[in-house]
Amino acid sequence: MAIKFQYNKTSLNNLGKQLKVRQKALPTLQNKESALRIEVRKAKDYSDRLVADLEATRERYDYLASLWNEFEPSLIRITDVELETVKVAGVKVPELKDIHYEIEDFNAFAKPAWYADGVSILKELTRLGIESEVYQYKSRILDYQRKKTTQKVNLYEKVQIPGYQEAIRKIKRYMEDEENLSKASSKIVKERHALEEEEEMA
Repeated sequence: MAIKFQYNKTSLNNLGKQLKVRQKALPTLQNKESALRIEVRKAKDYSDRLVADLEATRERYDYLASLWNEFEPSLIRITDVELETVKVAGVKVPELKDIHYEIEDFNAFAKPAWYADGVSILKELTRLGIESEVYQYKSRILDYQRKKTTQKVNLYEKVQIPGYQEAIRKIKRYMEDEENLSKASSKIVKERHALEEEEEMA
């Protein structure tokens, strides 16, 4: 990215301000990037743990597999999944607040004794499944923001800050050269005047 500038004090001041803004923002961006990196890892790990828990819970109830044929699927259903928005390292992400179920009334005397346990098992399985989905989504959002922050860090660190520094160096060098030329030309003019005065006196 070529930085546009003019060889004057106004341009020098503007570039100086832009450079300061980026130098001041860079450490904050670097901190945000490393915080996001940690949060992405935590969200992915937690999601993986929930998936593993879901699998383990399923296996734990494998012995009931034949009984599930007797279970009425309409007995329990999810009516709402309540999410809230929280900020993690400055990024808004969803978090599971609650899962609302609707449970049909059933006659505990007419139905098998394990029906109540079946409802609890389904609640546990759905909670694990939904929560792992929320954490996967959360880790994707955080990872996307981390990539954007990494791009900005690289832009500041590798392109803009060196670019502004180089432009400032060029302007300063140009202004020094101009000043030296001006001093040299005024010295020549003075010497010429002095010579002319000497010749007039002679």
